[in-house]
Amino acid sequence: MRILTAVLLLVLAACTASTPEPVRLKVVASPELADLGPVLAELKRATGVELAIEHRGTVEASRSLAGFDLAWLSTNRFLRLRAAEPALSSSIMTSPVVLGVKPGKRAVLGEKPTWADVADRAAVGEFRYGMADPQVSGGGMAALIGVATAAAGTGAALRPEDVSCDRLQGFLAGRVFDVPDPISEYTRRQSDVDGVVAHESELLALNASGRVSEPLEIVYPRDGIVLSDYPLMLVDPAHRAAYDRVVEWLRSSAAQRMIAERTWRRPVDPATPRDEKLRAGIGTALYFPDSQQVLDRLLVFHDRAGDGRQVIFVLDYSTSMRGPRIAALREAFASLNGFDRFYTGETVTIVRFAGSVLEERSITVRGRPDLDALLAVVASDDLRDNTAIWAALDHALRLARGETTVVLMTDGENNAGPSVDEFLRVGRGEVPVYPIRFGEASVAELDRVAQASGGRLVDAGAKSLLEAVREIRGCR
Repeated sequence: MRILTAVLLLVLAACTASTPEPVRLKVVASPELADLGPVLAELKRATGVELAIEHRGTVEASRSLAGFDLAWLSTNRFLRLRAAEPALSSSIMTSPVVLGVKPGKRAVLGEKPTWADVADRAAVGEFRYGMADPQVSGGGMAALIGVATAAAGTGAALRPEDVSCDRLQGFLAGRVFDVPDPISEYTRRQSDVDGVVAHESELLALNASGRVSEPLEIVYPRDGIVLSDYPLMLVDPAHRAAYDRVVEWLRSSAAQRMIAERTWRRPVDPATPRDEKLRAGIGTALYFPDSQQVLDRLLVFHDRAGDGRQVIFVLDYSTSMRGPRIAALREAFASLNGFDRFYTGETVTIVRFAGSVLEERSITVRGRPDLDALLAVVASDDLRDNTAIWAALDHALRLARGETTVVLMTDGENNAGPSVDEFLRVGRGEVPVYPIRFGEASVAELDRVAQASGGRLVDAGAKSLLEAVREIRGCR
């Protein structure tokens, strides 16, 4: 009897050692990880750990991990900026944020486009796309980081001063939607858009699903991408043992292969076999901002940019502008491109003046023909005597509708119409005026008007006229 009891104890001990203790952990995870169902079922069978998933966007979830045992987000960088990153985390897989583009629209972006090229085409209505909401999603924020980093041109992590609305407004002019689930929205509205910004894994899965009329071509912007590395993070240290079991299994060869085959994400184990589509080069990874202020500014400008606004250019066509000065003005307009270009939905008004208003033309930009029409107005050779600066500016301000910015370009002294004192006696609301001074224009008078309106004076003598125009193209 004692021998039988000993044998039973040995068998029981062996079973206890080999059968993991069942554990159920509450996990907050990025929404795109909903495709991990079969992987998590195998994880539970192999380790005894059940992951009860609640899906939240990475940006949203990073604001608080309270009430969860683990977090499995596209990145831990948002938590790091808030000094809230769990001490223990382990990357499980990777996927870059890229563009999925309809084959018929691929040529519009160029052979090897940058984020700048995408913004350029979007600004003039040639590329319309969907994306994730950056207020909620890490993928949406990654798109803004990519565009803003390309625009800054520093080759380094974005600083707050590198982020300006004018550098995002062209890109966002082409945005048809930004929602928490851009892939599902794309499948519903694919006839309305040319592409979608999302993780590579989501786009490859969409192509394989049969839910699209034509597979999307994957575009990896050559100036860099934001790479999601999907770290599994231990929020509650009391579950360290179960967490270690989960990480060990997920990083095993079998699990890594299953992740690659089932979810189209790139395994962190370089030895894991992968589909040819997951062997495509992704190029350079962009630096992630190291300041929460950068992300806050991106979100502020995201909310402002892309809407139809009005900008009024009041241009001096007096005879003193003849020669290099009018040539510089035309060059500034002709060179407005990419992030600095007038964008779709924006109303541009040009008021040419000398001793009186010579011409007024308003165009709402819908495409390149509208840009050509603007250039045709500026190309006019109709220069006349005298300079009625304040009469022309008064005329322009009466044209302002809604959110409007006025840009005044002049090289001379006012010698016709009302004086600056008479002009300033009349209140005109809160339309900011940005005078660009070159030549002999009065610094004192132009600065008074700029200060009174909430704008600022830009001296084109200290920089090229093109740079002066670019400087004031941002949102207020």
